[in-house]
Amino acid sequence: MLQQANIPILRTECPPGACVCGREILLAEPGADLRPLRLTRMEEDRLLERIDRVTSYEELRTLQARVRANLGVELRIVPGPNEVRTLRGILIVLEDRPGLCKKVRQSVPAAVRKVLDRHPEITYAILDAHDLFGLEDQ
Repeated sequence: MLQQANIPILRTECPPGACVCGREILLAEPGADLRPLRLTRMEEDRLLERIDRVTSYEELRTLQARVRANLGVELRIVPGPNEVRTLRGILIVLEDRPGLCKKVRQSVPAAVRKVLDRHPEITYAILDAHDLFGLEDQ
């Protein structure tokens, strides 16, 4: 009997012109980090559901670490360079990496912003975790 190769499931290609993720370039590069391509649409939905269930700053930090480990991208959530008067003053950015769909780079920060809107105590914890110069306390 033939054994099936252990081929990872990759995200389906976006329609031409709809995304600028660099999928083809990433697939053509030998030894490239394919973790961003492993975020299928179903896995993206699971990630968005997981973000929606965040209720504390600690959970948010854990989620950031898991995104970093599983996708190889950084989810940055920091106070903006100007005075933070509203939630819009918090910068939420999913790092741009080859293979990471444009839709994901928009949907993940939007989901985090909804969580921060529902749980202002998380926003306060983010502000408390950063000192005067905007550097996170370690």
